[in-house]
Amino acid sequence: MKSMKIIALLTSLFAGSSLFAQDWANFERYRAANEKLAPPAKGENRVVFMGNSITDGWVYVDSVFFAGKPYIGRGISGQTTPQMLVRFHADVIALKPAVVVILAGTNDIAGNTGPTTLEMIMDNIMGMSEMAKANGIKVVLSSVLPVFDYPWKPGLQPAGKIISLNKMIKDYADKNGCIYLDYFSSTVDERQGFKAALSGDGVHPNLAGYKVMGPLAEKAIAEALAKK
Repeated sequence: MKSMKIIALLTSLFAGSSLFAQDWANFERYRAANEKLAPPAKGENRVVFMGNSITDGWVYVDSVFFAGKPYIGRGISGQTTPQMLVRFHADVIALKPAVVVILAGTNDIAGNTGPTTLEMIMDNIMGMSEMAKANGIKVVLSSVLPVFDYPWKPGLQPAGKIISLNKMIKDYADKNGCIYLDYFSSTVDERQGFKAALSGDGVHPNLAGYKVMGPLAEKAIAEALAKK
């Protein structure tokens, strides 16, 4: 319950804010933290987690996962892939990570910043991937987590779109030297929604959900670091 209150608060900060109109990609969210962050130490395999509220909430709900590791969370609640693409240089490339873990797309399907298509979502994910690779950063592309219905925008029937988008992400990853991180298979239920035991609202992981995701992420990061 506590984790869902945290995520609800993060989402409310995004919705309807005047800052959103002035700073569409929300550069301000991590600007000060980025300025204070020292360059990676020698031998440090820094990892940036780029995403939306699922990434944003991870640091708060399961802080143990990040403790003592060179992991940096750069998720912003409510964000869509075009917003992430705009801030990708400031919040990922400038931090000089060895690996970026990108988890994106569910808010696009929910229509958070307007109508879109799966192809448009993939364009933005590919753009982020290509920017990272051009700067010597290994790329982990995460599957979108399952959703049967969005509580804030019911009736969109997103499950089939998520399955199709995940296939597109995997195909791109396989053909372009990225690691595909499959959260979906371990969290989906018989309705193609989020397993109830792993999520309080059918969209965001609870602590049990993050405990499932953590080892999968670490395995994918290790695979990315091992790639030549």
